[in-house]
Amino acid sequence: MDKLGRMKTNKEIVKIPKKTFAFPREKKELRRKRVHEITNALRQAYPDVRCALHFATPMELLVATILSAQCTDKRVNMVTPALFKKFPDTRAFSKAKEEDVEKLVKSTGFYKNKAKNICAAARRIMEQFRGEVPRTMDDLVSLPGVGRKTANVILGNAYDIPGIPVDTHMIRVNGRLGITRNTDPVKIEFDLMPLLPEKDWVEYSHLIIEHGRNRCFARKPDCPGCEIRNRCPSRDIVARL
Repeated sequence: MDKLGRMKTNKEIVKIPKKTFAFPREKKELRRKRVHEITNALRQAYPDVRCALHFATPMELLVATILSAQCTDKRVNMVTPALFKKFPDTRAFSKAKEEDVEKLVKSTGFYKNKAKNICAAARRIMEQFRGEVPRTMDDLVSLPGVGRKTANVILGNAYDIPGIPVDTHMIRVNGRLGITRNTDPVKIEFDLMPLLPEKDWVEYSHLIIEHGRNRCFARKPDCPGCEIRNRCPSRDIVARL
């Protein structure tokens, strides 16, 4: 963990919330039932939820997800049209000069490292995977700049392979809901797996992330307007923060 409270996990940087809560232990059967109720309630609140990053190919999603680290999806979506026009496929990115990519992604922050990883990942894909973005977790995390979160985003949204991406919203909201006591993204991922049917893994992540953006804010959550308030053990605690 660095001085800013960020933890490096498997080549990705994920912000760790400063406040966590300890709740009475809940039997797995009851927690699974509550997760099911939360999922259904959020489906009603966000019926059209989907990946917020704009992409047309697995490579475009890989690039957009790398750019989304410590950056809003809205900003990434503003940057990628020009980026994808100049570099339309994996081969183009593999031959790109890092400084040319840097110029186009500078506003996303950490742009030098992101450009380096994008170019290096594209070269690895061309050399080892015949130009196709891999379809397995092990192969994806072998790419520069790709950890489990990015890999799960690609598997779930580009290839319809179940996965649970864990970002800062997932850490914060699941922690407040008392679904997990962990703050490590990988541990949270594995905590959630047995609580959800595989078919719901990707959707659940989208729903929680959307709720984190719209209701369960980091600094001042909208507990009075929260659609899952009655299923949240921290509602009164968080509202007073």
